[in-house]
Amino acid sequence: MQQLREKAGFICDMDGVIYHGNRIIEGVHQFIHWMIDNNKKFVFLTNSAERTPHELSMKLERMGLTVSAEHFYTSAMATAEFLHSQKAGCTAYVIGEAALTKALYDHGIYMNDVNPDYVIVGETRSYNFEKLEKAIELVRKGARLIGTNPDITGPTEKGIMPATGALIAPIEIATGKKAYFVGKPNPLMLRHGLKKLDCHSQDIAFIGDRMDTDIIAGIESNIDTVLVLSGVTALEDIDRYPYCPKYVLQNVGELPAGHNV
Repeated sequence: MQQLREKAGFICDMDGVIYHGNRIIEGVHQFIHWMIDNNKKFVFLTNSAERTPHELSMKLERMGLTVSAEHFYTSAMATAEFLHSQKAGCTAYVIGEAALTKALYDHGIYMNDVNPDYVIVGETRSYNFEKLEKAIELVRKGARLIGTNPDITGPTEKGIMPATGALIAPIEIATGKKAYFVGKPNPLMLRHGLKKLDCHSQDIAFIGDRMDTDIIAGIESNIDTVLVLSGVTALEDIDRYPYCPKYVLQNVGELPAGHNV
C-alpha cells in the first residue's frame, strides 16, 4: 500500500468509484483532499458520454466536491478525437446526449441523418424505437457503427442500469455489423489519461470498479491497477477472470490511510 500511496498520480474511473448517480461514495472526500494536499496529479476518466467536463465538475460541486473541469476526460471526447484522426470532417448520426454531440462538433464532426459516415451510440435516456430503426437503416447502407464504450450496465443511485453496450446490441444484431468501442477497455482512453497527466505509466495507478473494462485496460496499458468494491464488482467476482488487479480496496477512502505521504 505504501508503494501505491507514493505514486505520482492517479487515473480514476467515476461511476462506482467516485459516485453512484447523485450520491458520493464513502471515502471520496478524504481521497480527493489527500491527492490535492499531497500534490498528486489526477484525472477522472469516465466511460460515460452523458456529460461534458464542465458538467461533471458542476455535478461534483453540487455534492460538495470542488474539482475543476481540466481534471475530467470522457469517452465522448475520446470518440470525437478518434473519429477526427480517422476521417477529419466526417459526419455522424448520433444516439446520445448533448455532451457527445458537443464533443463531436468541437472536432468538426457534424450531424447527418441521410448518408453519414458513422452511426455513434452513447448513454442516453431518450432511446426509442424510431432512433433504433434509423440507426439500423443507416448502418445497413454503409455507415460504420461506433460505441462510446462497451459497458452493458452501469451503477446508479437506483441500482444497476443499462449502458451503451446494451443500447447498441440491437443494432449489431439487426445489421450483422459489430461496433467499434472507443472507451475502456480500449487502451486509447488510458493513453489520453496519461497524456493529460504528463506522466510515465510506471508512476501512475488506475482505479476502477470493473474487471472487464477498468482492470483489463490498466493491465494492457502496463499501469498498476486498483479494484474498488464500491461499484459493480464483488470480491468473489475476481476469480471469474483469468487476470487480477494489483490492489483491491473497499473504496478509495482506504488510500489516504488517515495521513500524508
